[in-house]
Amino acid sequence: MIIRLYQDVKVTRPKTQSDEQVLEAALRLIHEHGPEALTFERLARACGLSGATLVQRFGNKARLKQRTLLHAWDGLDDKTRTLAASVAKTPAGAVELLVALSQGYGGIESYAEGLLVLREDLRDPLLRARGAAWKTTLCNAIAACFARTPNSPPDIGLLMASHWQGSLLWWSFDPTIAVAVYVEDSLDRFVAAVTTAPARGP
Repeated sequence: MIIRLYQDVKVTRPKTQSDEQVLEAALRLIHEHGPEALTFERLARACGLSGATLVQRFGNKARLKQRTLLHAWDGLDDKTRTLAASVAKTPAGAVELLVALSQGYGGIESYAEGLLVLREDLRDPLLRARGAAWKTTLCNAIAACFARTPNSPPDIGLLMASHWQGSLLWWSFDPTIAVAVYVEDSLDRFVAAVTTAPARGP
């Protein structure tokens, strides 16, 4: 049966696919089965191209994994920029931005798999640099939402982004409600504390 299915895949194999389509298939493999599941053999079955073609395009497994994770960063950068441009430049807009980014995590199993992907990012200097650049973009987008808010601290972007990441972690230990609901409540309380705090002296 397995042999027959594989033969059927070969018969219906598309002749061409863009690198972006292949990397999307690779990213699905990583998120569904973990980073170690990304092999040329499994990707060939997933995207319909031959293993030899994939090796010709990507060179080796390490390069394939790096290209896949860089592709994921491209997607997150695009999503962050799009959301940042669409939300109101208010504290509520900052909450909306981060809640929308949280919805991509799905349930606890998906979040846990995401941590395995994060481990791969942390091992690679190029991927770490992408994470650092995204932090700057995100913090700037959050800060823009507080530009007209009196008494907000100068590093509000980093403070709120850090609180958001912490709320995701605390949710993961007790995921009894949807992650977006948990994050929104946590961020609303953070904003209330920040915006009602008395002004600090010189």
